[in-house]
Amino acid sequence: MAYSFYSNSQHVDFDSVLAMDDQGMVSMFQGLMASGLAGFLGCPAVIYEAALFDFFENASVREGVIISTVAGQLVEISEEWFAESFELPVDGLGDLSEIPKDVIFDARSIVSFSGEPVSLSGRKNQMKIEFLLLCDIMAKAISVKAGSFNAITVEKFSLVTTIVCGVRMNWARILFSTFKKMVTPGSKQAKGFAVQISLLLENIPNLELGESSEFPASKILTDKTVHRFVSINDKAGAEEATGAPKPKAASKKILAVDVGAAVAK
Repeated sequence: MAYSFYSNSQHVDFDSVLAMDDQGMVSMFQGLMASGLAGFLGCPAVIYEAALFDFFENASVREGVIISTVAGQLVEISEEWFAESFELPVDGLGDLSEIPKDVIFDARSIVSFSGEPVSLSGRKNQMKIEFLLLCDIMAKAISVKAGSFNAITVEKFSLVTTIVCGVRMNWARILFSTFKKMVTPGSKQAKGFAVQISLLLENIPNLELGESSEFPASKILTDKTVHRFVSINDKAGAEEATGAPKPKAASKKILAVDVGAAVAK
């Protein structure tokens, strides 16, 4: 029912990924922590599906505050409460468009697999594996965009740049702005933040949330799931580099002459 609210999500188990024997990955996750996003990306991964469905079904924005009704009870979420709940930075740039162009240019070389600046109209496999994963995290957990995740867009790369170059961002404003778009009628913004909304609702006194469920383990980045991500992308990259065609399925057709020979035997 509420699976569509987190079908493309990514969550992070920071204790697990920071203990990995992969300096590139560890450095990338350390960058996420330094950005101030650790409390948002690594909060307890529990979801309340019935409550989430209720929340999105009844939510709207009024005077900058998100208002909804869950199990018949009024729920109000302000930007201030949202920021405090996940210890989000409230200082810094309030919009991705404010990132200096020279910083984005520097990031294009830093993340490049080949050393040549990555193309902002190309595919994300131009990037080193840890930044390829970072691109996924920022697209799925921060901007919550639906669709293909293989292409690099200006928005995705701007998000990556904030972490790679340590750009100070007002994540409270940026994330809450995305949150408001999720509940605005007619908006094309995909719905997400399932874990974070569940945590907010859990902290509202006397609110009946129904049964909780564990967030899917496959969507939580741990030592194990990151290694699997690396393995899959290394294999895909090797096949693309060699231009090896995908093996064709063996034909099930049997020639008449072969059948005849078999019958004769």
